[in-house]
Amino acid sequence: MHPTKTEIVYCKDNRRRGDYPKVTFDFLGHRFRPRRVANSRRTEFFRGYAPAVGPEAPKSIRATIGSLNIPRQTPGTLAEIAQRINPLLRGWIGCHGRFGPSALATLADHVNQRLKAWIMRKYKRFRFHKTRANLFPRKLARENAGLFAHWQTFGTNTFA
Repeated sequence: MHPTKTEIVYCKDNRRRGDYPKVTFDFLGHRFRPRRVANSRRTEFFRGYAPAVGPEAPKSIRATIGSLNIPRQTPGTLAEIAQRINPLLRGWIGCHGRFGPSALATLADHVNQRLKAWIMRKYKRFRFHKTRANLFPRKLARENAGLFAHWQTFGTNTFA
């Protein structure tokens, strides 16, 4: 075990209520800390020690999406963009969405913003109309909900 990477952490929850200086740790892109958790029937909430998306994962996800240069892919079609980005989205949703899907809603919003920028560059009628550019992918998402992986997971109401 590496001495700088190994530490003792107090797993604080409803049964363990002591105060200790270190109650969180990061592991494989997830942050483990005390959180509000529901029971199996979702009838009661309590404090449990559960994982969720860590602080570095959304930054790396956004950097990867930014490196795809979606707004600059104007010669391509929306299906080509979906084919390129869907494996990444499915991977992130599968890895990080299991424990904290609400944290990935910002990811869905970010991808939708990139798609809106692509629409505004590709189609002249939307170039100076942000509202119309927002409404167009909403309509596409309702008609083709299976086109993008985040539309399937989070629904089509993730547009800002």
